Amino acid sequence: MTKQKVVSIEERIPKLKQIRKKKANRRMLLLLSLFFSLILLVVYLQSSLSKVAEIHVQGSSLMSKQEVIEQSGLQTGTNIWTTGKKKAEEELLKDDRIKEANITMGFPNDLIIAVVEQKEVAYAARKGGLYPILQNGKILSEPVSGAPLQLPILYDFKEGKALDLFTEAARTLPDEVFNTISEVYYDPKKNDPLHIKAFMTDGFEVSATLSTFAEKMVYYPSISTQLNPDVKGVIDIEVGSYFKAYDPTEQQETDKEAEEEAEMP
Repeated sequence: MTKQKVVSIEERIPKLKQIRKKKANRRMLLLLSLFFSLILLVVYLQSSLSKVAEIHVQGSSLMSKQEVIEQSGLQTGTNIWTTGKKKAEEELLKDDRIKEANITMGFPNDLIIAVVEQKEVAYAARKGGLYPILQNGKILSEPVSGAPLQLPILYDFKEGKALDLFTEAARTLPDEVFNTISEVYYDPKKNDPLHIKAFMTDGFEVSATLSTFAEKMVYYPSISTQLNPDVKGVIDIEVGSYFKAYDPTEQQETDKEAEEEAEMP
């Protein structure tokens, strides 16, 4: 049999005491760390560092920075950890001009409100000026100030189905097509409550119904390029598509040219 080393109890006691002392020291350090951490937390919460110092706004042009802050409900001086950022974002989205809203914390104790506004797609012509129309079909209550953008001007439109269909066309039509629309008149008829007259930048007039306007206006460039640019008139795209010149004489010439082209082999 191999001899086993026998350790006396006298030799083990010092080692056990040392181990217990190390454990006690670690527990003491942990408790002290927790204690000082709590003290630092209390000091921080009582200091100005835990309060909102400034609120920054990014991405606003339709709204002033102050309007955005007031709409959010956020205030400086409140606890930065209990500001209710989610609720503030929801409040911002209640404004028709705001499409997206995101609130984040900035260093060391600022708040950053980043908004994406609804795009302006046209102007409503009303007494007192031109009122911006947004892509969500809302008309702003304040007229445009300064030089307006190169957008279509709409006459006799109100918020509702007709305007919603037009703004849908603004969202879906290619820019090169939509940018050729100069003025649009809401012109409901007995058999078509969604009828409009659109005047184009190239001098032609388009007669259409808003129910198919976005779908059919895609083909406007190919239709207009086939016409004589010196003979102005109405391009009707309500049912199919055909052209009628303003001048009856020019219309006869246009019809004659079309017949001759059709007879050519």
